[in-house]
Formats: sequence, structure tokens, C-alpha cells
Amino acid sequence: MKVWQKALSITLCTLIVGGIYLYTVFSKRRNPGVIGKADQSQVLTQDDLAVVRTFSQQHFADVLSLAKTSVWMKNGYTIAYFPYAHDHIDFAHPIGLVPPAQRLDIKKIVKSPIPSSVDDGIGHGRQQVFAVFTLPAPGSPQYATPLGVIDGADEAYYCDLLYYYDDPHSIYDHWPKDVWTAIEAHQVKPGMSELQTRMAIGQKIHFTGGEEGDRTVTYTALGKTWTVTYQKNHATAIKVE
Repeated sequence: MKVWQKALSITLCTLIVGGIYLYTVFSKRRNPGVIGKADQSQVLTQDDLAVVRTFSQQHFADVLSLAKTSVWMKNGYTIAYFPYAHDHIDFAHPIGLVPPAQRLDIKKIVKSPIPSSVDDGIGHGRQQVFAVFTLPAPGSPQYATPLGVIDGADEAYYCDLLYYYDDPHSIYDHWPKDVWTAIEAHQVKPGMSELQTRMAIGQKIHFTGGEEGDRTVTYTALGKTWTVTYQKNHATAIKVE
């Protein structure tokens, strides 16, 4: 076989192989089949689809935007609050822990050092950042509760963890009226989900094993201990001590 014939044979083989490849690719693109089929076992609930806004505050200037707004406590019975008057926080006489779902009408944001002997729920740093607020009741005095820490050039803010920026009644407006009645009374009723229970009696919890919605959880608040067993994210057994 002559050289040109060998070259022609190699070229023809290359074109045939390339043509088969291009045909295969084209056919697959025209008929891709089932691509990225969703996991049918993962069904989103209305709670999953609820819009909970976050702002990821990084600096003191970011937190100042909370002044003249209302927020609702998300991390209930974990953060202390104190009397506030004449630009002074009375750390010696804490009121208690902010209840879950409590509305706070924020008046201003202030910085203050905190006595080393006071545990208000977050780290001290050189100074803390506080929300000065009133409660919805008419004639409410002013209080202060911490939401962040400043330690030199380092700043840390926990607003997104601590607060809802919208009324949770509107965020979870699909919850039945009797559930909201139990939440507002800080009670747990059979059938409530873990989120609804936390909204009622706070975030001080302990659990061992299991996934959320299928486990037993112990809650501590208001001098009581609740032990709640969940199956398919519904409370099936409730024990209060």
C-alpha cells in the first residue's frame, strides 16, 4: 500500500470514529432521559417554605438600623434583660430572660461594659452592644438586652440567631389557632412540632440521638423541666416536672 493510501485510510478511520462520537453526543442531547431526579423522600413542609429574614450584621453601624423597629425573640429564655434608665443599665437587678416570641420595640442601640460577675447569655468582650426596648404594654419602662460583643477590632453580632424581624404570627400563619394559644401561654400540647415547642418554652434543650422530629427532648425554663417525645415531628408524650 502506498503512502498516500495509508494516509487516506487513517483519515477515513478518524472521520468515521469522530462521526460516531458526534452522532452519539447529538442523540443524547436530543433525548437526555431523566436528569437530576428529585429525591421524593424529601418533602418540604410549609414551615420549610416560610420566609425568615436575616441580615448578617457585621459592624456596629449595621446594628443601628434596628433602632425604631420591632423584633420578636427567636431564642427564648436564653438572654437576660435589665432595667434601663437615664442612659444606665442596671446590671445589679436583672428582670429575667426574654421569653420566646416576645415582641421588643427597640428604641435605640447602645454600647456598655458589663461587670465580670454578670452572665447575660453571651460573651463579655471589652463591651457589649445592647438593644434598649420597651414591651408592647402601655406605659412600659425601658429595658436593655445584649445582642453583640465588641472586643477591640473584633465584633460579633447575634441578631439573626436571636430575633425574628417579622411577627412570627405572619411568618407561620398556617399554624392553627390552638397552637398559637398554647405558644402564647408558654405551654406544650400534643401534636405540636419541635419548632412550635421551642416557640412556646424556649431554646434551653437537651437531647440524645435521633433526628429532629423523631426523638425525645428535654427543655428547661421557668423553673420547670419538660420532657417531650416526638414522632414524625408531632409531640406524642409530654412530661412536666
